[in-house]
This record gives sequence, C-alpha cells and structure tokens, in this order.
Amino acid sequence: MNIGFIGTGNMAGALVRALCKTVDGQQVWLSNRTVSKAQELAREVGATVSTNEAIARACQVIYLGVKPNMLKDLLEELAPVLRQRSQDFVLISMASGVNLDELADYAGGTYPIIRIMPNTPAAVGAGMILYCANQAVTQQMIDDMLRSMAAAGRFDAIAEKQMDAGSAVAGCGPAFACLFMEALADGGVECGLSRKQAMEYAAQMLMGSAKLVLESGQHPGALKDAVCSPGGSTIAGVHALENGAFRSCAMNAVKAAFEKTKNLK
Repeated sequence: MNIGFIGTGNMAGALVRALCKTVDGQQVWLSNRTVSKAQELAREVGATVSTNEAIARACQVIYLGVKPNMLKDLLEELAPVLRQRSQDFVLISMASGVNLDELADYAGGTYPIIRIMPNTPAAVGAGMILYCANQAVTQQMIDDMLRSMAAAGRFDAIAEKQMDAGSAVAGCGPAFACLFMEALADGGVECGLSRKQAMEYAAQMLMGSAKLVLESGQHPGALKDAVCSPGGSTIAGVHALENGAFRSCAMNAVKAAFEKTKNLK
C-alpha cells in the first residue's frame, strides 16, 4: 500500500515521521509546493518525493496537508485524476474548518473521506488526533489508518460538529502549552536558574502533570489541591495566576481559536 502526503508542513511532517516508524518509508510518497521541503523530509525518513498528480493517481491513502484556503483549488485540480481511478482509495484531510460534505464536493465524487485533526506532538508519539469519516469509509479503512499511525499517539473518534471545538483544544493547544512553558522557564531564569535548567524543569513538569491526569483519572483541580499546602508557596503562586486571570485567558484562547477556525476557508 502506497501512502501519499500532499503538503509537508509542520503538521503533515509530524504525521509522516510517526507513520515511518511503522511503515516502510519507500511506501510513503511526498509532494509539496516548495519541493525542497518535501526533499528534506524524504531524506530524513527514507520516503519518495513525488507530485500531487502522481499521488492522486497511484496512492491508496492520500493525506491532504495543505492550508484550508488552498484545499478547494487543490481538490478541483485533482478531481479529473481521481475520477479516472478504478482502485479503492481514501482521502484524509487535516484542514481545519472544511467539512466532509465540502471535501466531497471539491473532489467531485462520493469518495471515502476521513477528517483528522492532529497536533505536532504526534512527531514524538504523544499526539492527540481527532477523526471523523463519511459514510463511504469502511471500518477497515479506519482500522488501517489507526494501525499505520499508531506511533503518533492517541486517537479519538468525534462527531463532526465537535471537530472545530476539539481542534481549538488539541490542535491549537500545543502553542498555548509552549507559551506557558516558556513563561515558566523565564520565571525560573529570573529566580536564578540557568536557561537550560529552567526549560528542562518546566517541560518535564508539564509532561508529568499531563501524564498524571491521564493515568490517574483524577480531575486537574484535585491534583492542584494536592500540591497546595495551607499557607504554602504553591497556593501563593496560584493566587498570582488568578490575579492575572490565568484561567479566563486560557478559556478565551480556546474560544478565539474556535471562532477563527469557523472562518478559515
């Protein structure tokens, strides 16, 4: 089975790296508007550099990794090639804000289409990937995707109407988390830590805290309370965050990302 990626930006590149941990790189075809980007990624993972048309003509799985505002033109350009195919294939779009019906309309056929919302931690096996599919997609197609992308992280089937909300948390969230991590490290440096120490401590702490939430099943509020001793340092820090409307700012970030996603096309 040949698996093609049209577009090799940061998100698609993360998935390619995960895929090539379980699939022979020679089965992975890459194309990109800037060919040098596809070539660089292909050298890294042992994949093959190709073209949009060749991928549309020959690959059984076609990942669409272009920006939402470019997807309509891309699929309309490839539609004649897709119509000529006799072999089964599935289109997998990672574009925010473009729904399954729109994808089918752009592609010009009732093809099997899966929408996914990955995030960049997929590159290190810690991704959170949301997905939904149209009625032409078989369970075997979904199973094949999940099996081939197992190294990317966690997958969750989600109703399409919830995809934009899920994207605002899981897809955009790594940027918010990295901003918080950077701020924590800056605070550590101000308090006397080296930049290297501060960054390592902040990163490991966030990774460990996230793992604790997922594996313990406890609410983050309860885990926060467990660290806050009466009259202690942690509750003083929590108070400072609340003075800065920390939780409100985080909620506003998710809502802003959600509203923007609805207007990306």
